[in-house]
Amino acid sequence: QVQLVESGGGFVQPGGSLTLSCAASRSIFRFKAMGWYRQAPGKQRELVATISTGDSTTYADSVKGRFTISRDNAKNKMYLQMNSLKPEDTAVYYCNTQSAQWDWGQGTQVTVSS
Repeated sequence: QVQLVESGGGFVQPGGSLTLSCAASRSIFRFKAMGWYRQAPGKQRELVATISTGDSTTYADSVKGRFTISRDNAKNKMYLQMNSLKPEDTAVYYCNTQSAQWDWGQGTQVTVSS
């Protein structure tokens, strides 16, 4: 089993930026297409960005042009650079494979508010 640990969340004003990190406990990470997910209060978890093993990326329309996903296979880590944050980006952010096949980590809270 692979453990996932998300970090980097916090409180930020609208228009601000944050960078989230995801650390995987095993190097099998490098062979998996990965994704960042988020879950806002009262809503279902949604996939916001994906990155393939070849570094191809996709984004949900709601974050396209503002978020950038990347990975460092040597470190078993993945990142989400979030710019121009909006209140509607407030959520707990999680990482997992693109098919969500591993156990969920604890997530990291992102709050965007003035």
